[in-house]
Amino acid sequence: MNARDEVILDTGNVRVRIMFLDGEQATAWHFHTVVIDKMLGLEGKLAVEYQEPQDRVELRPGERCEVAVGRVHRVVNLTAETAKYLLVQGDGRYDFNVVDEMTL
Repeated sequence: MNARDEVILDTGNVRVRIMFLDGEQATAWHFHTVVIDKMLGLEGKLAVEYQEPQDRVELRPGERCEVAVGRVHRVVNLTAETAKYLLVQGDGRYDFNVVDEMTL
């Protein structure tokens, strides 16, 4: 989590956050065992990249996507400028299971 990230709601079963990615930064490849990620682009140009099967969805402000439970993914900032997105996760216990890039 970036120091600028903002928690809007965290009930234990639902999390809503505003997430920031610096220029060309990416989250680790990961998956969740219970929660669904729903993302809405707020600023900049982002991509949500998926594994098995490989896919990529680009998010500009106002565009959204959803990541199913168990799907390996990461979020990538496609520009040199800071990007921002709204992340809604639920319903269930949050986990962040990092996938070693060597196994992809």
